[in-house]
Amino acid sequence: MITVTGTEQFQAWQDKIMPGVEEVRPGVWSIPVPFIDNPMRYTLAYLLLGDGEAALVDPGWDSDEGWDVLQAGLATAGLAPEGITGIVVTHFHPDHLGMAARLRAASGAWVALGENEPFPTDWSRDPDQFVAEDSSQYATWGVPAEFLHEVTFDANDWQQLISVEKPQRRLASGDLLPIAGLAVRVLATPGHTPGHIVLLDEANQLILTGDHILPRITPHVSLEAHSHLNPISDYLQSLDGMAVGAQMEVLPAHEYRFRGLAERVIELREHTHERAREVAAVVDSGTATTVWDVARELSWSRGFDSLRGFTLRLALAETASHLVYLRSQGVVVDMDVQCR
Repeated sequence: MITVTGTEQFQAWQDKIMPGVEEVRPGVWSIPVPFIDNPMRYTLAYLLLGDGEAALVDPGWDSDEGWDVLQAGLATAGLAPEGITGIVVTHFHPDHLGMAARLRAASGAWVALGENEPFPTDWSRDPDQFVAEDSSQYATWGVPAEFLHEVTFDANDWQQLISVEKPQRRLASGDLLPIAGLAVRVLATPGHTPGHIVLLDEANQLILTGDHILPRITPHVSLEAHSHLNPISDYLQSLDGMAVGAQMEVLPAHEYRFRGLAERVIELREHTHERAREVAAVVDSGTATTVWDVARELSWSRGFDSLRGFTLRLALAETASHLVYLRSQGVVVDMDVQCR
């Protein structure tokens, strides 16, 4: 069992409201930024104050409301956007990277991602080609024609993906953040995305886990990026790497702070293996010939038929990732599950 340390954050989560800005340790601030029209409600950005320099981790979803909230949070910590030296993003998803462009424009700060994190333009330079390949992939996975428009990206989606700030720096596992007065180390944790990173602040005994470790929900680990060949395998290996921060307080990018990292890792590992066993049972039954067929037979919190739009897309991509993992473990998976 975990121990909730962000009690005000926990209560806010229960009450479905935004938590307040908090100083977790001297010079370490938690600033919630609204995640517009999403049940996660907010991303927890973290301000790390150094010696005349500062880093902001995961600035959140880009919106006018979010920008106002972020500026107010920085002001509570005694800083203006101009005081930010570096913007460190745990992974490329827009609820983490989205605000980076606006913050960089206001501050001149550099933006950094993990060295192995893909950028959308790495997948394709041609929007039409990207959309066509995306649709072809889900059709190959057995998605009926009447659902294809729901689960595949269109040109507007592509534009949103690429309208984010490109990183000026890349961070390798073991690197220290290049911020004067800080000794915060990078740890690569592929799984949720190919180049996801977490940050270790040993002086404060804090571990900033992005979406890799959350207190209540299981991170989405799916076959989405073409450079990510076996996300589930990567994720399980990354969970093993969490032993280095077992005694640290966990600062996740969503929900609330907690202790009990080792216990949470056990839960996440078992959940992942249980899902793999469930997928294997469907494959062994011989009734499924496509990713869609397998996904329909799995247990979902509100049932498969409740999954629509982007949620359905994620469910299918997660199912595909488990099929790839099972194949790597020697299970015969006689269907097309490769990513474009």
